[in-house]
Amino acid sequence: MKNSETGQVPGEKPDIGRRKKEHIEICLHEDVEGRGEGTGFDRYRFRHLALPEVNFNGIDTSTQFLNRKLRVPFMVSSMTGGTDEAGRINVRLAEAAERKGWAMGLGSLRAAIANPSTARSYQVRQHAPNVPLLANLGAVQLNYGFGIEECRRAVQMTDADALVLHLNGLQELFQNEGDNNFGGLLNKIERLCREAEFPIGVKEVGWGIDGDTASKLADAGVSFIDVAGAGGTSWIEVEKHRSANHLTREAAKAFEDWGTPTAECIAETRAAVPDAYVIGSGGLANGVDAAKAIALGADLASFGRSLLAPALHSAERLSELFDRLEFELKAAMFGIGAANMSQLSRTERLLRMN
Repeated sequence: MKNSETGQVPGEKPDIGRRKKEHIEICLHEDVEGRGEGTGFDRYRFRHLALPEVNFNGIDTSTQFLNRKLRVPFMVSSMTGGTDEAGRINVRLAEAAERKGWAMGLGSLRAAIANPSTARSYQVRQHAPNVPLLANLGAVQLNYGFGIEECRRAVQMTDADALVLHLNGLQELFQNEGDNNFGGLLNKIERLCREAEFPIGVKEVGWGIDGDTASKLADAGVSFIDVAGAGGTSWIEVEKHRSANHLTREAAKAFEDWGTPTAECIAETRAAVPDAYVIGSGGLANGVDAAKAIALGADLASFGRSLLAPALHSAERLSELFDRLEFELKAAMFGIGAANMSQLSRTERLLRMN
């Protein structure tokens, strides 16, 4: 019987490191895209401006997040940690983020809390001294014995600027060793926001945060919301590839189109909480998607699995991708005459297609 405080079967120690390694391999080599409506960005287009009255070389993409300056409004989504391979990936991502002026999220630090010897795979601050860095824990762990002290340890061991709590209910449900007691979490998040001396944010993992949920999280005191909508990686698909459970493998087929498209999540969240700091993630394919995300109401655009293979391949390949994404963003801004992020976020040249 699983212990409600630890989430473990007595006498059994889950191999979190093996799970992390499997997640990387599956994301790299299997088709784990959601099969629903997509991200929703294809429903929007920018209305071209033939006379932009903007010098491309003078376009300013800089912004602020967690009291640090970013050269571009981009973030590396929380992805991995807990193994030597994950550590190498995190170092390469951190080095690129520092060079290019991106923010960076770390993978769930539950592994490092349970096994401090794995902490080094998350400790990248020396490689990215100037970027906003987010520690990360599953919100559900607040129902399994985690509290303010574990959250402090996650932030302190990584020298992070903030902690993001991820919401991954369906992933936990389809995961062999998952924790599925999500009852009463909002009150615990609110208490954590009151107790913590560092900012607390909340993110989904690929099925989206809608306007109502965003409003409740803002009322609870969270400092930022990463909507992480549908259209990219489906963690039900990832867990299906790991599972030996016939029932959940078959049930996963019914959830192939689950989730709220990313574009819809961004627009709803901005409308519901006008003053929130919003991060748009979930299947962004290029810098034009990022520009659309910001025009819809996101403050930052975040990229995840698309960075994984380049990060494994080489620093040069990763740098090329970062450069392309930045160029695409600036080119989209040039195409609508937006000279800076404020003008992009307030543009009226993003049209919803019928």
